[in-house]
Amino acid sequence: MTDTQTELEAAAFRALVHHLMVKRPDVQNIDLMNLGGFCRNCLSRWYQEAAAERGIAMTKDQARDVVYGMPYADWVAKNQTPADEAKQAAFATAFAENVGPKDAAG
Repeated sequence: MTDTQTELEAAAFRALVHHLMVKRPDVQNIDLMNLGGFCRNCLSRWYQEAAAERGIAMTKDQARDVVYGMPYADWVAKNQTPADEAKQAAFATAFAENVGPKDAAG
């Protein structure tokens, strides 16, 4: 991989995070997971896993701070809305198909 490719991929990641956090904070994680098979928590988990692959210790909360731009609990209190039973059932399926049991937080 070239430095330019890495820079472009990093820019695309930053644009995705900005879009989800600034332009569309109204889009719920459960809807992202149900439709796309990933959510903001997945992005933070992928970030944490990438850090670990490079020998960088990072907690789940530290990775979420990168993606959410604030503590996760603050973002939830500010933006998250309750999900009905149908969304919760769809989430259980989407989570099992895309994430699996290793991280029950999505």
